[in-house]
Amino acid sequence: MQESIQSSWQNFYVILGSASATLIGLMFIVITLLASRRAHQASEEAIGAFGTPTVVHMCAAFLVSLILSVPWPALWQAALLIDIGGLAGLIYVLIVIRRARRQRSYQPVLEDWIWHVILPFLAYASFLGAGVALLSSAWPALLVIGAAAVLMLLVGIHNAWDTITYLTFQDIHLKSSQQKEEDQQEV
Repeated sequence: MQESIQSSWQNFYVILGSASATLIGLMFIVITLLASRRAHQASEEAIGAFGTPTVVHMCAAFLVSLILSVPWPALWQAALLIDIGGLAGLIYVLIVIRRARRQRSYQPVLEDWIWHVILPFLAYASFLGAGVALLSSAWPALLVIGAAAVLMLLVGIHNAWDTITYLTFQDIHLKSSQQKEEDQQEV
């Protein structure tokens, strides 16, 4: 029974894991390119509050894909790892809240709290609850885990795009302000 349940989800987790890993790599490339330009003034605190969690959430989706792609001898082993990941994720969301409140370079709005705190919290809580239920109700628990993993991937995509567009427009605004100052000095 366990083998047929896991094998029926194999393609789903291969696709999800591949997408997560690819986006993690792209996020590293983009942050590296932005940092090499040194044009933006994003603080380490802001990166810790908004950039790092984006990578962590995509890594969570990737890790769940790996865990559920392993042919475990018993389902409890996968359930235990999903539960540990869910609990660790909930703790991490509390850290993200603290970081977002401490940083001073950006004032989070409602959309930021939804995408950086509420949705990840729901996904990690779903991992924890579904991990517990995996032994007694495998199919519904796998549906919840799959939905939560997709949610983490979507949160990662949204937050990566949001971060990149914010840094890009911040860079454009900074260059525009510098140009106006130079023009005024010439007069």
